[in-house]
Amino acid sequence: MVYTGATGDIQPIFNPYLPGSLGGGGMIFESLFFYNIVRNEAPRPRLGESFSWNDDGTELSITLRSGVNWSDGRPFTAKDVVFTLNMIAKYKALNNTGYRGKATATDDTHVVIKFDEPSFLDGPQILGRIWIVPEHKWKDFPDPTKEQLREAVGTGPYLVDDLKPQAFTLKANPGYRDGEPAVKKIRFPSLSGNQSGATALKAGQIDWQTGPVPDIANVEQSYPGYKLIITPLNQMVMDTCANADLGCKGPQTDPAVRQAMYYAVNRTQLNALAFENTSAEISPSMALVQRDQAVMSGRLQNKVAPMQPDPAKAQQILESAGYAKGADGIYAKDGKPVKLTLKTVAGWTDYITAADTLSQQLAKSGIKVTAQQLSYNEWAGARQRGDFQLMLDSLFQGPAADPFYVYSYFYSTDSTDKVGGAAGNNVSRFSDPEVDKALAELKKIDISDTAPRQPYFDTIQTRIEQAMPYIPLLTQGTINIYNAGKFTGWPAKEDLYAFPAAWQAPDASEIYLRLKPTGK
Repeated sequence: MVYTGATGDIQPIFNPYLPGSLGGGGMIFESLFFYNIVRNEAPRPRLGESFSWNDDGTELSITLRSGVNWSDGRPFTAKDVVFTLNMIAKYKALNNTGYRGKATATDDTHVVIKFDEPSFLDGPQILGRIWIVPEHKWKDFPDPTKEQLREAVGTGPYLVDDLKPQAFTLKANPGYRDGEPAVKKIRFPSLSGNQSGATALKAGQIDWQTGPVPDIANVEQSYPGYKLIITPLNQMVMDTCANADLGCKGPQTDPAVRQAMYYAVNRTQLNALAFENTSAEISPSMALVQRDQAVMSGRLQNKVAPMQPDPAKAQQILESAGYAKGADGIYAKDGKPVKLTLKTVAGWTDYITAADTLSQQLAKSGIKVTAQQLSYNEWAGARQRGDFQLMLDSLFQGPAADPFYVYSYFYSTDSTDKVGGAAGNNVSRFSDPEVDKALAELKKIDISDTAPRQPYFDTIQTRIEQAMPYIPLLTQGTINIYNAGKFTGWPAKEDLYAFPAAWQAPDASEIYLRLKPTGK
């Protein structure tokens, strides 16, 4: 049994392109290759066998595995890949990778993708983050952006077994091309929150949990047979619905308010109270502090966000922007107070504590923030629609160890939509022509050619530090507790073959494929 942090009734969504998908990516539907985002290594084949670029990065040739079948017995071919890519290109809400190629199947096992301009950096996204779907099933969907897909036909190692409001179960695919997985069934419960997860761990009912438990430092003593691994990778932020031109409303649409909040946060206290000191520093450039030091711009005001608050700086920013503090101690402008709602997920005890802590910290700088708890499904829906002012969230990394992908996912105009529409990953609705232009130029340069890339990183990093549509908090230490007595093959610090997080696609599927029951 695996607890991912899900709360509330489970919705029957197996479409891997929709928010709240139940293991669709990697488990049921596969990418062409697997890219390890926590260490630099060659991509591993999934549905693909090999790939190559032409010299100028305008043509990507892919060789697929032969002899692969869909779970209904139909053969998987290059036509399915082309269909998937054409679908992605047609529906903006599905196109989280910004794909703009033109794909052709030259035979059943070969695909050629042509681009109008050099597109080297599109490669890992196309190869590692697009889930290939069966043309014979999906071609009849009138709108795949609204198809929940209760019955899923995939090529992956698992199939849908059972679905109830409080749990769903996946079963091993007996026809999986590499052999039926050793872990035969995986049950994913929805619980009331992290505390319920800790209780279930204590009882030995949960085999893998991604999320905190009390007294992190003593997990192995408190939970005999279990092991702990903490991996700092994703960047914890306050999402802001930032763009008034796309329909966002509220004080957070003013960059001055966002910058003041950034300086008002006591990150040291936040880490201690909410995260048991498992998180690390974060950069307002949204490049990872350790991994991406070489490409962090020298033009940044702060390469690393201050761990201690600077209330004088927050005050100076607000008052320079025309805000004045009222008798109630809250800043206001044009008669409108800086009062905001911060949404988080009910049951996520660390985020709930973080929201309460942030509310108290920001109040000291004249910014009133009210924390609001939602079910996960409500939170995810509001996030996509732009129905929020602030949200506690984290920005995930791309398919390769490079900050380009965070910028492409979360700051590109191509990845968003007006409020009420189905945004891609850019839920802040941020849009900046200079950032878009820099992203377009970066796509043309091979990732290993560092010198010509830096001016574009300088542009992106300084623009987003100034605009701050996602207010950086901490680099989140992703906490995983797993049953080492019951299964072998788990990732370890010395062998991070995938990013260990039960909700991470497709990494979780790589982990399940390596696990072997001990019989205990």
